[in-house]
Amino acid sequence: MGKSVTKWHNNGKNVLKFRGVSNLNLDAKGRIVLPARYRERLAEFCQGQLVVTIDTDQPCLLIYPLPEWELIEEKIEALPSFNPTTRRIQRLLIGHATEVEVDGNGRMLLSNPLRDYAQLNKKLVLIGQGKKFELWDESLWQQRMESWLADASDEEMPGALAELTL
Repeated sequence: MGKSVTKWHNNGKNVLKFRGVSNLNLDAKGRIVLPARYRERLAEFCQGQLVVTIDTDQPCLLIYPLPEWELIEEKIEALPSFNPTTRRIQRLLIGHATEVEVDGNGRMLLSNPLRDYAQLNKKLVLIGQGKKFELWDESLWQQRMESWLADASDEEMPGALAELTL
């Protein structure tokens, strides 16, 4: 089985890729412990500095290494704020963005507003999504996953995805 974190070069920059599913627990203080397989690379890449924000389409949290988040934040800030949809996204994503640090034990604290938004209870699921993670309440993740697997909609598939072979 391959590594769950791959370090590769993109235009001379080190980039992390996260993949896989991990089951986690939320402790009484609102902390999670990141899986050991991610900790060393996160310490190397971003000194354990992460940004957590909300997903605007699903009740989950998005967790980015700080350098990755800063690139996204610049792009979001550059969008025209006179467009109501753009302004909504700016308010939600940047407004909820919270810097967190992974401590020596691999723990990170999630604020109450973030935990409330994602409806996080004790059992959680961390999903690697390339340059970021998604953090879900386990029961919500199971519901969404079952729904997506059962969805046989006739929505048009993007051309690039239709050409992808697995």
